[in-house]
Amino acid sequence: MASDSPILIRPAAPGDAQQVVEALLRNRDHMRPWGPIRPADFFTAQAQAHRIADPSVRIWHLRDGDLVVGQAVLSTIVLGPFRSASLGYWVDAGYTGRGLATRLVEEVCRAARDDLGLHRVEAATVLANVASQRVLRKCGFEMIGTAPDYLHIDGAWRDHHLFQRILHNGPPNTAP
Repeated sequence: MASDSPILIRPAAPGDAQQVVEALLRNRDHMRPWGPIRPADFFTAQAQAHRIADPSVRIWHLRDGDLVVGQAVLSTIVLGPFRSASLGYWVDAGYTGRGLATRLVEEVCRAARDDLGLHRVEAATVLANVASQRVLRKCGFEMIGTAPDYLHIDGAWRDHHLFQRILHNGPPNTAP
């Protein structure tokens, strides 16, 4: 499945929509235990193009040549004195165990600090998602608690471990 080119991380572009759909469909079973049940129209180029164009969300892609092999999403971006966002991410089943999630999360945290001027990023994992918890800890996130029935994942309300990473302790700036 891998190409000879290096795996790159870059912001999502509108032209990525069909490749994202292909990646989501290819990884549907792999991601099922960790994600919400999605309506059928989520798996369309139109829906993915809309997500990519949404100004309240920032999306990055892991790319292996023409393939999207992972994605990170910053959502619930709050500026002002809070300067925080929520992080979600996934890596293609054929690319796990190679440090790519760690690279992706580190790049998103760098961009959140340097490009968006955020103070913190938060993330939540289903209790059983030990691999994702390991990535977060490796990237400097600290567990700050456990929330019962936090998100509706794979058809049921699931408890989640909550993590945060403080990106800097300087005053809020006027960056975007």
